[in-house]
Amino acid sequence: MRDGRPAPRWAVVAAHIVPLTTLPSGLWRVPLALGFPMGLVGLQIQWWEPPYFIALSLVTEGAALLTLGLVRPWGERVPRRVPLLGGRRVPPLAAVVPASAGAVALGLIWAYAFRDFPELGNFHFAHGGWKVLMIAAYLPLLLWAPLLAAVTVAYYRRRCRG
Repeated sequence: MRDGRPAPRWAVVAAHIVPLTTLPSGLWRVPLALGFPMGLVGLQIQWWEPPYFIALSLVTEGAALLTLGLVRPWGERVPRRVPLLGGRRVPPLAAVVPASAGAVALGLIWAYAFRDFPELGNFHFAHGGWKVLMIAAYLPLLLWAPLLAAVTVAYYRRRCRG
């Protein structure tokens, strides 16, 4: 049972786009974890990096999927199947505060990560096509913070105002 108004259509679309902004970079890291250099010259992968690449991809995608909670019923009421908390109303600020902090953190992270764009720092590629592929995989991440912020504002307006 929902206790708020339905999310605006644009917010639902934006929330569904967020996981798609993180997917290309995650998919780009998987071949690296499997030993394929993705055109990077002189790449030396340490023993701990393959599990890190996979974990980073999974955690990133999981975090992006949480945006859906801002437009779905489980973002307003904890599903009944969840032990101890099932059926309880989610306090709006319990979603708004972490989502807002996440949007700010993501904005700062990607502003820093793309600071030398399009030079890509110390990455050297065997062919320009590999560089284009990496840019294409990571560029959508720049949309994550503003989309999350917009969906968070819509959630706040829906749940905390009239």
